[in-house]
Amino acid sequence: MNAILQAVSSRYLAVPPGLRGVGLMLFSVFTFACMHATIQLVAREGLHPFEIAFFRNFFGLVFLVPVLARNRFRDLRTSRPGLHAARGFIQVGAMLSFFYAVSITPLATTAALSFTAPLFGVIGAAVVFRERLGRDRLIALAVGFAGALVIIQPGFIPIELGAILIVGSTVFWAAAMMCIKVLTRTDSASAIAAYMVIYLTPLTGIAAFFVWQWPTPEQFLLLLLIGAFGTLAHITFNQAMKEADASAILPLDFTKLIWGAVLGYLLFGQVPGIWVFAGGTMIFVAASWVARSEAMARKAKAPPKP
Repeated sequence: MNAILQAVSSRYLAVPPGLRGVGLMLFSVFTFACMHATIQLVAREGLHPFEIAFFRNFFGLVFLVPVLARNRFRDLRTSRPGLHAARGFIQVGAMLSFFYAVSITPLATTAALSFTAPLFGVIGAAVVFRERLGRDRLIALAVGFAGALVIIQPGFIPIELGAILIVGSTVFWAAAMMCIKVLTRTDSASAIAAYMVIYLTPLTGIAAFFVWQWPTPEQFLLLLLIGAFGTLAHITFNQAMKEADASAILPLDFTKLIWGAVLGYLLFGQVPGIWVFAGGTMIFVAASWVARSEAMARKAKAPPKP
């Protein structure tokens, strides 16, 4: 077994870091889409989204233990325990609202509105870190939030609770992403994923307690899949952020909209309207614009090479 792992590891390291980041990001987006589809499937069978969130974290922790045990839990060493805790408390709000939204919202709409997270990240960076909002960023914010309005269509159709919850969850997720980006500088992808479920398992367990019902064997199997999908998605996303520049891989997040439309149609017969794709494209372009401008700003500040 060790020989197989070493062979796989050597082949993996032989691939250029940028290409590794692209592959990991594509896999992460796909597994996130699979998790969202499975969440909606279990919710339609009568299990409350808060309980689904708890099992996602509980099984995620179970799947991570063997990974961490291989290195005798050395990956859990961190110089930023406070930041891990802050991220955990921030992300519980994102997770509970998002899981509830996924249970009642078409998958393509969920994916499209989730693209607003980087835009809220720009606002958060301006407020918390006093980063300057230049012309490009302001235009991107305007285009992105206009895209969200195209999808939600306030004043034309009734505003759905799911759409409100998704946008609200992206505010929390944007704050969590800032924490993740800082943590990737010092901590492993396994550690970042592990501390997330270490904090979120008891926090979501408290929420699940008030709506608890024992899952059936079929639901239990689907909950196990959600935990596996979620753990794989987070580990590969965190590792992709370490392997490649964010501006190079975040544009691949657009495939989430494609997978959401495909899985929504195949599993639930959901046919997203043209406004979902139009608004999702606007939000995605704006988010990519932000990532590109941030990358250019970092290069401008970097010292010249000798």
